[in-house]
Amino acid sequence: MDIIRMIDPPSVRGHRFILAATDYFLKWAEAIPLRNVTSHHVLKFFHDHIVYRFGIPRRIISDNGSAFKSTKINSFVRRHNIDWRYSTIYYPRANGLAEGFNKTLVKIIKKTIEDNKRQWDERLVEALWAYRTIYRTPTQSTLFALVYGSEAVLPLEIQIPSLRIAFQN
Repeated sequence: MDIIRMIDPPSVRGHRFILAATDYFLKWAEAIPLRNVTSHHVLKFFHDHIVYRFGIPRRIISDNGSAFKSTKINSFVRRHNIDWRYSTIYYPRANGLAEGFNKTLVKIIKKTIEDNKRQWDERLVEALWAYRTIYRTPTQSTLFALVYGSEAVLPLEIQIPSLRIAFQN
């Protein structure tokens, strides 16, 4: 879990951060825009986007940010028997998967917001969709297919029917 800090310019709605979590096994990622980052935001994101979709993870790795170190989080971690580890200070490669995802997500967002840089938070969902539906050579699949067991139906396929769509009907 990591925070992409101080997005500049801030969005029209005042969002300046992205809170993101990446699964080390599948590389699936979840992310939300935030105006500021507190332990309350981290726990709400964790409940809504991780626990209620995928269940309780065994381990979480994050940096040493104050939002990740609070009595609320420590209590939650103990109660759910989660091994929460913190990466080495000033050594981002210790949480390399998260840092790699952050760079990829920012690149995708930049490509989608050329017309209006202050609407990056609205395009975050589209950027996540692109990240999840890109074919990956190592797995010979998309992240979407690995998680859901079938390929995503792309909006273009509805407009220009493909054989796959014809077989589904």
